[in-house]
Amino acid sequence: MASTANDRAQQIFGHLAKATPSLQGKVRATVISLAKRGPKVIYATDLTLENLEELAKEIKDTYKVECIPRAVDAASQSAVESVIDDAVAKYGRLDVFFANAGVASGDRLQDEDAESFMNMMRINALSAFLACKHAGAAMLKLGGGKEVTGGSIICTASVAGIRSGAGSPEYSASKAAVINLCQTSAFQYGGTNVRVNAICPGLIETGMTKGTFDYARQKGSAHKIGQLNPTKRYGVASEIAHVVAFMASDEASYLNGQAIAVDGGLSASHPIVPGRFH
Repeated sequence: MASTANDRAQQIFGHLAKATPSLQGKVRATVISLAKRGPKVIYATDLTLENLEELAKEIKDTYKVECIPRAVDAASQSAVESVIDDAVAKYGRLDVFFANAGVASGDRLQDEDAESFMNMMRINALSAFLACKHAGAAMLKLGGGKEVTGGSIICTASVAGIRSGAGSPEYSASKAAVINLCQTSAFQYGGTNVRVNAICPGLIETGMTKGTFDYARQKGSAHKIGQLNPTKRYGVASEIAHVVAFMASDEASYLNGQAIAVDGGLSASHPIVPGRFH
């Protein structure tokens, strides 16, 4: 049974994400998109508080939504449990958790090693595992006006996790793991109204992809970015944020265990991405 619209107006958004230094990436766009829906509280987190406090003030001043900045390592079990416990202790409930921590590399297989592979898995896949495990457990608790169990967990994967050709081996493997974690967790929470889905962005201009865009512009080949998808352009952070906000809402109450590609149609055929945009 889904929560009512009135219940959702009081929901707590547990937002664990990797913020870009300029806060112009998916974190900023998603926090704003969620704030527009009028939640009671948003937790915005990153490894450090740099820029988060400024964002929290902007959200409160502009949208009249409380936004709590927290320094959290999304791949640390104790840190993830701590921020979730804080939300439940203060507000009695957790309804939405967006796990967006992530790193990428452009390395070829022969340039990767066991250490780089496991570091990629720790940040990208372990953080999603911790989100599915601990956020889901919190969503099974009642309180704060919540009379039935349920919630929405959204983990950031990638089109690189769907099929080969869109990322390095270690990055692609970590994102494939995120997708499988979400699908398996959806069945683990069967009958509880806890939904678990993955969002799979294509090439989006954010802090994490800055190197790709800067290199292409330096080489005079920026016009080639995004030309492999049928939309014939790259994406912007707000286009991911709007989909996340939908996935978080009761409007998506029948969406569960899915990997939603927001990629301009790239994964419809998924051609091999040419190296360095030659």
